[in-house]
Amino acid sequence: MATLQTIRTKAGLLVAIVIGLSLAAFILGDLLQGGSSMFQRNRLEVGVIDGESIQYPEFQQEVEELGEIFKQNYGQNQLDDNTWAQVREQAWQRKIAEIVMGETYEDLGIEVSSEELFDMLQGSNPHQIVRQIFSNPETGQFDRNAVVRFLKNLETGAVAADQRAYWLNIEQQIVEERTQGKYTNMVAKGMYITNEQAQASATAGSKSVNFDYIALPHNTVADEDVTVTDKDLRDYYNAHQEQYDSEASRRIEYITYPVEPSDKDFADAEEWITDIKADFQETDNTIQFVDTNSDVAFTDEWDKKDDLPEAVGAWIFDEGAEVGEVYGPYKEGESFTLAKLYKSEMMPDSVEARHILLQVTTQAEVIAAQQLADSLKTMIENGADFAELARTNSADQGSAINGGDLGWFQRGQMVKPFENAAFNNTTDSVTIVASQFGIHLIQTTKRGKLTPQVQVAYLTRNVEPSTRTYQNVYAQASQFVGENETSEAFNTAISEQGLTKRVANVSENQRTIVGLENPRQLIRAAFEADVNDILTNNQDSRIFELGDNFVIAVLAGITEKGIAPFENVKARVELAVTKEKKAELLVEKAKAALSDNADLAGAAAALDTEVQTANAVNFNSFSIPGMGLEPAVIGTVGALDVDEVSAPIEGNNGVYVVMPTAVNEGVGVDVAAEKRRLAQTNNYRVGSEVFTVHRNSVEIEDKRAKFY
Repeated sequence: MATLQTIRTKAGLLVAIVIGLSLAAFILGDLLQGGSSMFQRNRLEVGVIDGESIQYPEFQQEVEELGEIFKQNYGQNQLDDNTWAQVREQAWQRKIAEIVMGETYEDLGIEVSSEELFDMLQGSNPHQIVRQIFSNPETGQFDRNAVVRFLKNLETGAVAADQRAYWLNIEQQIVEERTQGKYTNMVAKGMYITNEQAQASATAGSKSVNFDYIALPHNTVADEDVTVTDKDLRDYYNAHQEQYDSEASRRIEYITYPVEPSDKDFADAEEWITDIKADFQETDNTIQFVDTNSDVAFTDEWDKKDDLPEAVGAWIFDEGAEVGEVYGPYKEGESFTLAKLYKSEMMPDSVEARHILLQVTTQAEVIAAQQLADSLKTMIENGADFAELARTNSADQGSAINGGDLGWFQRGQMVKPFENAAFNNTTDSVTIVASQFGIHLIQTTKRGKLTPQVQVAYLTRNVEPSTRTYQNVYAQASQFVGENETSEAFNTAISEQGLTKRVANVSENQRTIVGLENPRQLIRAAFEADVNDILTNNQDSRIFELGDNFVIAVLAGITEKGIAPFENVKARVELAVTKEKKAELLVEKAKAALSDNADLAGAAAALDTEVQTANAVNFNSFSIPGMGLEPAVIGTVGALDVDEVSAPIEGNNGVYVVMPTAVNEGVGVDVAAEKRRLAQTNNYRVGSEVFTVHRNSVEIEDKRAKFY
């Protein structure tokens, strides 16, 4: 033991040094490799909410789960980029609510019991979401037994995994909504409206004032008539800095190299469509030929002359084209088209028809509905009353009450299968067709005036940029960026080459830039660069391919979160100061006019303007007819006596002088009703603002832009 203690004592310092060096090497090694577990959490941090770190793996899992819910809600297998952005935003807001409000609910003992949840799912008071899901689509009646069956299947594992996840998400939403409702109700109950408040509000709302006024709009003073110094601007900026609090942003300056079809691309497209013309004219299966070869699918529209392109209409109706003949090719914008006269007939402009609709939701119902439709058709053809059969069998209750009568209609007013049947029917004949609404028995009762109409099959070849065109445009962009590797060279070259430089100010989570397709990678690059850097994408290229544009951009400026620097908001400050200077000038002019004239009309004449009138204005008014939003005017006029002329009032849109001409104090003020109205308003405000108040009371750092 003594030997061991001696070793410990003498070796203590050495051991400490060795351990310290080893630990330092361990940390330094991981730092250099970028994989230190100490820094791993920071690198995977999506954000921090009230001190709680949100890690990417967990957050992304929640996003994917919510994405599956979106897919089921919209009936889609895939979500586009914009929808995924909505999913991520909703997941982020739910995470904020979970953290920010969770502790509040816990401290107050607010929760949803299992008994409450049972009642909201299958009890006597089911939640509206549950009612909607388990209501009979035909009767609209809530089916509690269907809920019970579903929940039993959920317990036994008989429900598919995606449906189980969907239902659990619904349960979570219901619990969150009930919990939030309890809290907002508690807060709302504490916001009591006193009788004095109600009396004051009712009186203010019932009292109205008629008044005459002179308006001197700011825009009546030219900008050159006021002097704004740099000191004026800086003094205003320093006094109103809270107005210039902003989120972090980046200023991007960029040029685009649009990829557009070249002359050769146009020539190639024209050659292709010219070569295929003979085959198009000779084919017996026109529709299949179009759908196979055209960039625009065949549509079976019947058109009159005026509905067709002018040249095609003249070719058919004036030159007498025959069915099967082909016209063109002709150029429209960035496409070449062949037009083939597919059909030509005398057709009615409109028809009068009636129908019987048999709704179907399952394959078994389709078979049964088809059999019923055949039976009804036979009965009608044997003399049965169509109207009576419609009243007793049609699911379209709007027309069934009129014996199925739909009145007169033109082409384009009904779904295509229905339209085709109604217009192709002879008078009083019955046709059975299916549409997205179900199975229809259609009887055309009258046909309008017959006119010559045609179906034209269009074979279109869009002119698209070829691979060679893309390569040529990319080569131009590559040459520019290769020769101009600094921001100074970038700007000089733009000027020398006569290129158009565009500017965009973007926030960290922004997803759009006007004129650019899917610019998210460009925005992310801007927040990873330093001022004057040429931006690079995640392949370390300085050329961004955004849709049909190659983009080269430089980071021209950085604005961090907080009060924006004076230079960044100088234009806004100048507008505000100019407005103030104009108001000061107008106030002095109005004072001078008032001092020289005893009445409002004389002052108006001196100011070369007219006296205007506003009626029935009260303290609850938001704006004044002819003035707009002017709270200073409303506040002033309500405090004046009749025929008392005010001093000049500085408003939002100009300077005003007012004089009340009549005051209506109002009668029969209902204080109790006003008290109820104010209480209801408070309830609405609590519901919309209580979460905002809690959210603004904590620090939230959003780092999602690093990952999405």
